[in-house]
Amino acid sequence: MNATQTFICQPDLINPLTTMGLQMSGILVLSHLFHLAMKAVGNSGPVAQILAGFALGPTGLSRIDKVKNFLYEQSTKDYYPIMEFFFSIIFMFQIGLETDISYAIRTLRPAGTIAYGGIILSVILGGTASFFSYRYLDFIGNAYIVYGLFVIIVLANAAPPAVIRLTAELKIATSDLGRLAVCSSVVNDMSCLFLYALIIATHSGKGFGRGILCLVVTVGLIFLNKYLALWFNRRNRNQKYLKNTEVFVILSLVIATSMIIELMSYNSSINCFLLGLMFPREGKSARTLLFKLTYSINNFILPIYFGYIGFQFNGNYFQKLENIVSVILIVVLSIVGKVGGTLAACKYMKIPLNEGVLIGFLLNMKGHADLVLLSGVSNIFSWTLKSHDLLLITIVINTVISGVVISIIMRKEEKRLAQAYRSLELQDPENELRLLACVYGPRHVAASVGIISALRGPQTAPITPYLMHLVELPEKHKAKSALYHELEDEEIEVNEDDYGGNDVVEINDAVDAFTADTKVLIQQIKAVSTFSNMYEDICDYAEDLRVSIILVPFHKHQRIDGKMESGKEGIRTTNQRVLRHAPCSVGIIVNRGPGGAPGFTQILSSETTQHVATLFFGGPDDQEALACSKRIATHPCVNLTVIRFVPSPSSSTENAAHPDDDVLLADFYNRHVRSGQVRYVEKCVNNGTQTVAALTEMGDMYTLFIVGRGRRGQSPMTTGMSDWEECPELGIVGDVLASSEFSINGSVLIIQQHRNPSI
Repeated sequence: MNATQTFICQPDLINPLTTMGLQMSGILVLSHLFHLAMKAVGNSGPVAQILAGFALGPTGLSRIDKVKNFLYEQSTKDYYPIMEFFFSIIFMFQIGLETDISYAIRTLRPAGTIAYGGIILSVILGGTASFFSYRYLDFIGNAYIVYGLFVIIVLANAAPPAVIRLTAELKIATSDLGRLAVCSSVVNDMSCLFLYALIIATHSGKGFGRGILCLVVTVGLIFLNKYLALWFNRRNRNQKYLKNTEVFVILSLVIATSMIIELMSYNSSINCFLLGLMFPREGKSARTLLFKLTYSINNFILPIYFGYIGFQFNGNYFQKLENIVSVILIVVLSIVGKVGGTLAACKYMKIPLNEGVLIGFLLNMKGHADLVLLSGVSNIFSWTLKSHDLLLITIVINTVISGVVISIIMRKEEKRLAQAYRSLELQDPENELRLLACVYGPRHVAASVGIISALRGPQTAPITPYLMHLVELPEKHKAKSALYHELEDEEIEVNEDDYGGNDVVEINDAVDAFTADTKVLIQQIKAVSTFSNMYEDICDYAEDLRVSIILVPFHKHQRIDGKMESGKEGIRTTNQRVLRHAPCSVGIIVNRGPGGAPGFTQILSSETTQHVATLFFGGPDDQEALACSKRIATHPCVNLTVIRFVPSPSSSTENAAHPDDDVLLADFYNRHVRSGQVRYVEKCVNNGTQTVAALTEMGDMYTLFIVGRGRRGQSPMTTGMSDWEECPELGIVGDVLASSEFSINGSVLIIQQHRNPSI
């Protein structure tokens, strides 16, 4: 509220804003330098940015008179809350926009348990400590209860911006632990802000009435945003993104609503989070907002935001022993309350001790709700500048200590927190499936989204799909190879046609149509690289996103006459390298169908039924294909048939079967075949010729064939089939099914199990 009033009523803006511009520039430069230096030893961005502000502030370089006169102007302190207000609006809106609603709903109970575990212990410790610290912090008046609640919020708060940035830099943002920590921090922060709103409401006679009005305004804008997003999507049907003016309209409405709420004496952070959370995710509107906001927030807003926290650190207060004692007391209570309460909750949730400690220190990161209180608490009771600065010091020390401890823990736990599931066989079909589908153009999208839809399984099984648009870097740009999202805005605008061209529009439209039909949100990524390095981008993303399977398109495509025509050789080379270096299982999609039309490309809906066949010869890759089939079999619109090829009883040759084949098939039979969910057939063959004949018979019966790539040993059932092998990366059976000489009416999914799952 103070920030809004100051911004509206301040008569002189030029000189303070000029000074703040110099401060921001200095903080940005130092924060990037500190980040580069500290990244080498494993420390995080928020810690480096706070220390950069500390180095530039009154305890650092500003102790020099010339620097102080250049960077400091007395009235600039009035504008710090204004900056915090606008920055808070932007990143809370983005946090809501990026929140995975389905995951948040699934983990609400454990996240809430962890968040409130830390809050409850902080309440006990904060309430006790408030009686002893009241006189040391120079609060004026007799509002003991309000002061106690204020101390509780400072101790209990967790800062989602810091947690999100930290987990992203430590590369655990996509892990179960990282996502649980982020979700817990959001629950924690919203609870503290809600408590603050209740304090405001009870302090003012008109508080509850204004609160209802704020709720009405927020709900009204949520509905307005839904209509605006749909309208903007239709207006820009043939464009990649919204126009800047349309983005400005959306953000202006968010800021205007937030200012209205602040003028009613309420904090607008909850409002901004809800607006982002309820914003429509499908279409160009959400995609454009994320594209515009992510770069600005990560590279400008958050470094300045955290830098200003450190910039306001005033070490001169440490000249008095009572100030040191007060700061140490609050810092120790904050760490003990947050980490201790979190550990108790984690023990109840049966989360390992080391993970509980890591989550506890992540939730001890400060810098949001507590800053809101520091700027708005003067409306409730009076306090001195010393009180404000001492509490700010505790926020800085808390965050720095937590960041350093987290970095130390991560050095020891990095390998253990690596990819949890590197193959489908290790996963329960009812658990979340994370997959990365790669496409080079619109031609590959239909088959990829069809497979994604089938792998979704039952409506209750969660799936997190990523679609990676791979674009070959043109010859003239090879020296500047980079991921698309790392390019500057002006580079993107100049080279837009080179980096995907109009393919982006068609891919986006196909993904949006899929999302509208299935309600499955596909997160899109774009990577621009030479073919020689493209496999590295795929494998790096697969590891960072912790996916269990990578789907890549075959380098050949089907012509109208049904023949397979070779595409770019670089696609084939990339596929071969992905098969060798992938950190998880890999699936190659061969898109085939009758009369040149793709066989398995439709988005599965209640009106369509797909007939899928899993061909089982034996070996680890076929076992992975069977594990993939478990998820597909649970989809209500799929009829799955598992066809096992076995040597005929009269054959004199022995089949070199993998020892686990019979065990896995028996378990699959008992779970899925006996219940009537899956049809099971055995084909008796003695050699490759009979196998090809059997495959030919079923070529018209199914729209998708799933088969393992190989590693079957010396199987007599495939003897002679490798004599006409064209593409070894597909395996013997997959190569036959993808051959132009072999006519089938369905697409083919060839799966290779991750070759080293125990890392």
